[in-house]
Amino acid sequence: MTELLGYVLSGLVTGAIFALMASGLTLSYSATGVFNFAHGAVGFLAALLFFELTSGLGWPVWAAGPVTILGAAPALGYALHRLMFRGLATAGETAQIVATIGLAIALPALGLWTVDVLVETFGADLPKVTEGAAARGLGPRPVHSWHPFGGVGIDSDQLTTFALAVLAAGALWAVMRRTPLGLRMRATVDRRALATLRGVDADAASAQAWMLGTMLAGLAGVLAVPALGLDSGAFTVLMFASATAAVFGRLHSIPVTFAAGLALGVVQNLVAGYADFAEKVTGFRTAVPAILLFGGLLVLGRARGRAAGTIAEDAPPPDYLADLPRLRRALPWGLSVAALLVWTFTLGDDYWVGLVAQGLVLALIFCSFVVVTGIGGMVNLAQASFAALAALAAGLAFDKGLPFPLAVLIGVLAAVAAGILVALPALRLGGRILALATLALALLADQVLFQIDAFSNGTVGWKLPAFSLGVADTNDVRVRVVLLLALIGLVGLLIRNLERSASGRAILAVRSAPTAAPSVGISATRAKLTLFGLASGIAGLGGVLYATFNGQITATDLPALTGFVWLAVVVLQGVRRVGGAVLGGLVMALFPEVLDNVTDSPYVGTILFGLGGMILARHPDGVLAQLAERRYRRRKRRDRLAAAERAVSGTPEPARTHAGATETAAAKVGAAEGERAGSEAVLRLEGVVAGYGDVTVLRGVDLAVPAGSVVALLGANGAGKSTACAVAGGTLRPTAGRVLLDGRDVTARSAFQRARDGLYLAPEGRGVFPSLTVEDNLTVWLPSAADRRQVYERLPRLAERRGVPAGALSGGEQQILALAPALVRPPRVLVADEPSLGLAPLVVAQVFEMFGELRDRGVALLVVEEKASEVLALADTVAFMGNGRLSWTGPRAEVDEDRLTSAYLGLAASAPDPAPAAAGNAPEGEQ
Repeated sequence: MTELLGYVLSGLVTGAIFALMASGLTLSYSATGVFNFAHGAVGFLAALLFFELTSGLGWPVWAAGPVTILGAAPALGYALHRLMFRGLATAGETAQIVATIGLAIALPALGLWTVDVLVETFGADLPKVTEGAAARGLGPRPVHSWHPFGGVGIDSDQLTTFALAVLAAGALWAVMRRTPLGLRMRATVDRRALATLRGVDADAASAQAWMLGTMLAGLAGVLAVPALGLDSGAFTVLMFASATAAVFGRLHSIPVTFAAGLALGVVQNLVAGYADFAEKVTGFRTAVPAILLFGGLLVLGRARGRAAGTIAEDAPPPDYLADLPRLRRALPWGLSVAALLVWTFTLGDDYWVGLVAQGLVLALIFCSFVVVTGIGGMVNLAQASFAALAALAAGLAFDKGLPFPLAVLIGVLAAVAAGILVALPALRLGGRILALATLALALLADQVLFQIDAFSNGTVGWKLPAFSLGVADTNDVRVRVVLLLALIGLVGLLIRNLERSASGRAILAVRSAPTAAPSVGISATRAKLTLFGLASGIAGLGGVLYATFNGQITATDLPALTGFVWLAVVVLQGVRRVGGAVLGGLVMALFPEVLDNVTDSPYVGTILFGLGGMILARHPDGVLAQLAERRYRRRKRRDRLAAAERAVSGTPEPARTHAGATETAAAKVGAAEGERAGSEAVLRLEGVVAGYGDVTVLRGVDLAVPAGSVVALLGANGAGKSTACAVAGGTLRPTAGRVLLDGRDVTARSAFQRARDGLYLAPEGRGVFPSLTVEDNLTVWLPSAADRRQVYERLPRLAERRGVPAGALSGGEQQILALAPALVRPPRVLVADEPSLGLAPLVVAQVFEMFGELRDRGVALLVVEEKASEVLALADTVAFMGNGRLSWTGPRAEVDEDRLTSAYLGLAASAPDPAPAAAGNAPEGEQ
């Protein structure tokens, strides 16, 4: 019993560190939507700073602790937010994962390099990190010990660790659930765009979340340094062990996360102490967190009800080379290959040609990322393990006397089998959850499978000799280059055919519409298995060739965390094309050698590789896509200039049609009406031109919304109405024109600033935060409890459901909830985009009754509708929009059937010939 109690108590201390690290992960994810794979690296950096302050500079703990945890850690969090995280908030999951992985690589190297520079360049008297085993924690010195449970001892370091972890977790829970700051953070991650429309500075909320998260990571790092020393790899493993607790808390609940962290520490200790069977399985005890992480992820995926194929939510970028002929697209790569071959056989010496061959081997492995991540949209962190598995299996088979080609085939098939096995959880999981699951499996392979001597041959590994191609053998590095170029070309053709085949279209369908794909007969299971099997086979072939060219393979040659660097390099270059894999492989092999001529520091290259993640925050599709986009925009600019020159050279202006004359007359009426109402308008759009990317939607819109008045903006679907709302609300910046609020130009002001100025936008759909309760939704706009009581008195149905998540309400209840705050704290302007969409007639009547009340209280209302019947009964002024322009504006009394038909539908009701009205006036779709 005493032994059991000892295991439990020591496990609780270890679990407290897990819980603290996991709480920081949960905070940053729940408040920003970004899962920070660099969380452990932040903890290492804080531990390094604390160690140098105490052991190097002799600072007392009471000074070094606050400086590190309350000063340096949140400052680092704010800096990372400014440099990287705020750009990632709107990026796809793939970019988020890879960028934070790059940061996990860069931060420890940056810290170690800084220490080296201070010691070697400036002569600072600082201890080397190799002395980190003697690092101390936050507990008092000398250490005090007690034995409150008989023979079970506990010391002051353990008590300090546990107490600080409990206090930090409690304070964090209170901040997130009981403070306006926590509410703003949760609203931001639930619906970031809506949060800005409710006056929340989403950028500031994210910055505060990152500062708190890095503070918790810093505290966990300082508490863990006595046990882990200053080993950056140990801190990365600590982060993934802590991720297990965060997963069991569903990346949302801090109390559950904290409890799971404590339980994880206890379970790990009990397995180490009592699981006798684990002695027969090498590495099983250290793999307990990875096993629990994988199991927890499966449970999380089932609980969330994720559909097969739910992957990253980042759509493929436009193909900026689509307007070029096929030969023009292939020419740069063809010339590059030819130039490489000429250099290989004429100018290149054996050393540099060997490095190019090494880079091409990596490029072949990197092609597997093109398949699984570029095409499938799934982040698989087990690719290095697939390569190692294939090489070890081939080496074992060859050692048993099998012919070399058969051994290679066995290795590749072993990787394919492992890929299909990994694909099974992928049928349920996606995004960051799948990335964690594949990493858990990769760690299991490293810690268990590759530690079996019968499979890996211990530290010796297996021999894999060069092989003959008939006229030459692979001992010649130039033969390797030719062979690898041929293999990469074949893989490129395979990937291209896959994209154009029925299987490729099925994969893209599963990626973009996972729920709809099965309804048209597409099997998500078959698509995923195909994808993972093909990708793992390519990685396996590359792994076997990697071992062959090196002459042997050991269990430590391709560790799981190597896949971190690989993925970061490939995505940085461009993971959606084979060219990105080739460029990434060559950079990976050649860049360190080039860097050696500049610096002898082992950390600079790692820092530069990792900092590539910051580039991803700004250009998530990689370097190649960025270059292609620039060339595309230059071509389009030349085309526009050529068109302008042709117009100036005398191309006659097209004859004005009847519809064009009508539009001009209507525009004059609208301008006159706008001038009449301009002096009393609260909201005005003047000459607004706006759109999305290269598509222009609004083409010179002038609109005035007076106080105490309802302006109905009508038009067909795609006319530009929602874009006008976005411009008014500040979520879309116009390319020309301006927006005035109370006569003040607010064009440059952000959405949250306009909301604070009194503009309330109810967006199309439902303007609620689905994961927040009814009470929380109201609190975002109505922080006063007295104001919320007025809402409940006015709308008792909301009072009955105040503790229910808004996403569980009916559509009508959600729309009422979205508009309810305006009844208590009326804004200066209310913009409602399609408020009747999908609602029952009784609810629509209630909504328009609310609009009438707000008008009587002096609110300026802009109501956008596609259906005219309901809003015309309420409107004072009516504006018709078509093709991004206002075709008519006037008082409601002047809207008769002919005008409604002509302006709204683009047809003249009484005209016998409808053809002229249709010319050139078809509505364009909004994006």
